[in-house]
Amino acid sequence: MSHDPISSLPGRDKASAARMHHRCARLTVASVVLAATAALLTGCGGDSTDNASARTGASASDAAPSQNMDGMSDMAMGDPSATPADRIPGAEVVKGTFALLDTRPPGMDDVKGAAWLAQGSKGTTVTVSLTGLKPGDAYMAHLHAQQCSADNGGEHFQFDKGGATTPPNEVHLMFKADKSGMGKTTVNNPRKTGQDALAVVVHPRKAMDNRIACADFDY
Repeated sequence: MSHDPISSLPGRDKASAARMHHRCARLTVASVVLAATAALLTGCGGDSTDNASARTGASASDAAPSQNMDGMSDMAMGDPSATPADRIPGAEVVKGTFALLDTRPPGMDDVKGAAWLAQGSKGTTVTVSLTGLKPGDAYMAHLHAQQCSADNGGEHFQFDKGGATTPPNEVHLMFKADKSGMGKTTVNNPRKTGQDALAVVVHPRKAMDNRIACADFDY
């Protein structure tokens, strides 16, 4: 036969003991719930420190390509304020005049301009300057391995054939047309092209297959 110690107490003590008993019961239940929650979080990888580290690592990894690409664009794809190729002291300079290509997109019939390629103590410097472009639009130019008459310049020029299709193994220029439709930029590469870079081709940045104009260098 069970004995209830609370029932044997005087009235006021009995009420106090009952309240104490109920409070302890609630605390026990709360402890059980907290323990179960902790176990569940641990099983699901709920460690906030580890999760924060994982998220930070993933974010850094995801962000790296765009950061690298931005850096490459800034350093290896042109600087409008750089010394133009035709003004490099002591360099051997060749010039080409842009001619329109049949692959140009609509609205590009008035594009004109020139390109210069200089080779000197700092390697190869290339400058392109064009007018008649669409104001505010972005454009790309690349050195090519064939003359304009051969498949509109053919493939990109590469220092190491079959290598990377990005700078510094290729020479790329990126620029925007100003409000008047003029675009100009200069890029430098530490290696010399010799006479293997025969032309430079300009494309819209958003439509690389639509070659606008090509310039042969007059070696």
